[in-house]
Amino acid sequence: MVVNNQDIHFKLKSSEDRGSGVFTKNSFKREDVVMRGVIEKIEYVNHVGVSQMGKNEYFAPIGLMALVNHSCSPNCGIRINETGAQDYVAMRDIASGEEITFDYAMQNYIIDHFPISCLCGSLECRGSIGGWVDLPETKRRKYKSFVAPYLLELDKRNN
Repeated sequence: MVVNNQDIHFKLKSSEDRGSGVFTKNSFKREDVVMRGVIEKIEYVNHVGVSQMGKNEYFAPIGLMALVNHSCSPNCGIRINETGAQDYVAMRDIASGEEITFDYAMQNYIIDHFPISCLCGSLECRGSIGGWVDLPETKRRKYKSFVAPYLLELDKRNN
């Protein structure tokens, strides 16, 4: 099942002490595409709000995708669609009304532009938001089929 990221399927509302979050109005099964990515413009600088798509290439997610919060225990991962954009894919079943989250390390090799402390509140919280390079090996194995493939390629090049 593929659901476009239109306002009719999601709503923006308060997400505890993290400001706002994106919540689904639908339920999803593991492997469902939850939000479909679109690339409008490629950028060449890593900053808040962009997703990495190559060693030095980034794009800014549009619409509500840009407002999805980080979690160290996410319910969504990343899959590259036929256009090269990142879709958010359910890593487990997601209930209607649940906040959509993903680990920002699933899309950026290096992240150095977030606050020192992570606010996700999960039992698996690492305490800070970092990139793929900062993840422990156990988390990398858990995420392997839910990350952007260039992260795995960069790992091979850097090891």
